[in-house]
Amino acid sequence: MKIKGLFKSLSVLSASILFLGTSLGQENDLIGQGITLSVIIPEQEDPFPSGAESYLVNKLTQVAINNGIAAGKDFSRFFIAANIAMTNKDILPGPPRQVSQNMEVTLYIADYFDKKIYSSTTVNAVGVGTNETKCVINALKGIPVNSPQLNRFVEEGKGKILAYYAQQGERIIRQAESLAARHRYDEAFYLLTSIPDAAGEVFDKAMDATLRIYQAYVDRLCDENLAQARAAWAANQNSAGAAQAGRFLSQIYPDAKCYGEAMSLYGEIKGKVLDDWKFEMKKWQDGVDLQSQRISAMRDVGVAFGNGQQPVTYAGLGWLHR
Repeated sequence: MKIKGLFKSLSVLSASILFLGTSLGQENDLIGQGITLSVIIPEQEDPFPSGAESYLVNKLTQVAINNGIAAGKDFSRFFIAANIAMTNKDILPGPPRQVSQNMEVTLYIADYFDKKIYSSTTVNAVGVGTNETKCVINALKGIPVNSPQLNRFVEEGKGKILAYYAQQGERIIRQAESLAARHRYDEAFYLLTSIPDAAGEVFDKAMDATLRIYQAYVDRLCDENLAQARAAWAANQNSAGAAQAGRFLSQIYPDAKCYGEAMSLYGEIKGKVLDDWKFEMKKWQDGVDLQSQRISAMRDVGVAFGNGQQPVTYAGLGWLHR
């Protein structure tokens, strides 16, 4: 049975790690690049056991991480994927009876939107197991993730991704600013915060644009949510109304222009419902650079938008095999 091209990946680094610069051990190199790939399992040309899919996701994630790129669950235009061609299969007499399977695993780093392959390589693998699923899992486990071949594969993909941003970065920033002018802030943040810090000057310009757009975004968000919170509280000045108002107040950022008014409403509600209202206004984390927290917050907005654009299936990736 063919694999449905579902988006299957493991989260390696959180948004706060990627953008606030918190790191442990090997992740320093990943943060230094800022490039994140989606891990995609496209529809396979040959039958592939569904029980081995998670191992394939793990292997692709490891290949990226061990060669200096983060691989995450969040939707990105750039992705790492694999196509597995089953070649020779032998049945080994027992006891126990075992299956031996040779496979050609072709890895890709590609651009989802432009349908361009940035890098590819093929690795031969062989596995032995008591059934086909275990056989394939053992073959995948045996692929060395830090071999010179896979290092070259990732480096080539990384270089072309950075070349893309060097060529298209200014256009991306202009597009984001145009979107923000039409109040499409989430889409603008998605574009801007997707630019990796390894893009150098383009990244710096993108972050400047992000922070310029930030204030307009939080001010508009505050006005909209404060109006909704006031309406909810005016309609029901009880615990139910407080809970509804709290859902709107929780969306207001601390440095929005109307934050003081939101705090006044918070105080009014708190004074009436007392301990029945378990709610606190949004605050910035003490001891962490404020600008970094703003950028991280904007990345969260952008990531949420990007994931909302994620296809239900990836059945249309046949161009990878051409």
